[in-house]
Amino acid sequence: MTERHLLPNEIDLLVDGDASSGPSPLRAHLAECDDCRARYDELHRVTVSVDSLPHFTPRLRFGDTVMAQVQVVEPWHVALASTAEHLIPTSRPMRALAGVGAVTAAVTITGAVAWLATRADLASWIFSVAAGRGRRTLVAGAGDVAANALGADATSALARGGLPLAALTAGSLALAALGAALLFRRLAASARATRS
Repeated sequence: MTERHLLPNEIDLLVDGDASSGPSPLRAHLAECDDCRARYDELHRVTVSVDSLPHFTPRLRFGDTVMAQVQVVEPWHVALASTAEHLIPTSRPMRALAGVGAVTAAVTITGAVAWLATRADLASWIFSVAAGRGRRTLVAGAGDVAANALGADATSALARGGLPLAALTAGSLALAALGAALLFRRLAASARATRS
């Protein structure tokens, strides 16, 4: 074993006393090699020094203080489960009441969907009425947005003239959506910077 020096894990075995106490090739090499014996003595001194340090009990909530400074990224499903867990009532009567409410809502929605499914003509009529009202509301809202952004005179001139009101309103809405997306992105970045 004199052709090579001891590896760090072999010296660790000797320092920890895990090597057999009898004559072993590791101990024999240690007796012959000055370099390995110097590394063993240095590691042994460090181990003895660490063992002689006083043992302190950490402060109360030390772990919580340390973990508050560690940024932990939890998967979406874990975050969803913990959020849902906070929504569940803790007392037995409130759990029963929440369960009855959830079952009642589920049965009502299922019954309504089943009833509408058997009445295709009624479902078609309800859908066409809702779509018509939604379209009228959207057009009126877009007109209001354009009128507020450009003024009533400019909006009527654009509607009579070349550029249709719908294109102008769609552009305004797209710019508003882009602004909102950039604002939310900035808020998320500042929230992440605050957590770190």
